[in-house]
Amino acid sequence: MEERDWIGVRINPAQLKTMAHPLRSRLLAALRTDGAATATKLAERLGTNTGATSYHLRQLAEVGLVVEEDRPGSGKQRWWRAAQNWHSIIAGDFADDPDSQAALDWLEEFYRSEHGRWAAQWRAESREWPAEWQAAATTNDYLLTLTPDQVRALTAEVDAVMERYRTMPVTDGSERVLVMYENHPVPRRTPR
Repeated sequence: MEERDWIGVRINPAQLKTMAHPLRSRLLAALRTDGAATATKLAERLGTNTGATSYHLRQLAEVGLVVEEDRPGSGKQRWWRAAQNWHSIIAGDFADDPDSQAALDWLEEFYRSEHGRWAAQWRAESREWPAEWQAAATTNDYLLTLTPDQVRALTAEVDAVMERYRTMPVTDGSERVLVMYENHPVPRRTPR
């Protein structure tokens, strides 16, 4: 993927509802992961047809999640790229909108499924990677006791660390690394 400034967005209701669609979510992920592509290339990669791919790219563009990229000499081909490298979804932003809440439920489940698939693929392939990468890859979890204000502060600090690493130059031996984390209360086993 070509390097460019790292930019992100806090997802709004229109973007959330647009993303809550299997093909649109897959298209956005492919553009973020692999870089700019045409509808034809994306359709081949994702096993769908060009017409559906073009339609859903336009839907993503309508809410500012993808943009057309000018490619001199590309003729009539339209190149698309993700408008942002990352996004943040704050559940509280959608508390008063049942449609957005339903979209959020679907999208979070989709993300967990995709992230689980990526983690399983890493586990299946990890022994083929150099020892230094096997030693660097980790799975972590933390159980903390925090207030909502502390969770927001933790999120801001982790985001600052991510931003610092996002701006580091790409060097020989660099690979794209997926970092996942969620901040939410542990589900209650019994009512309080």
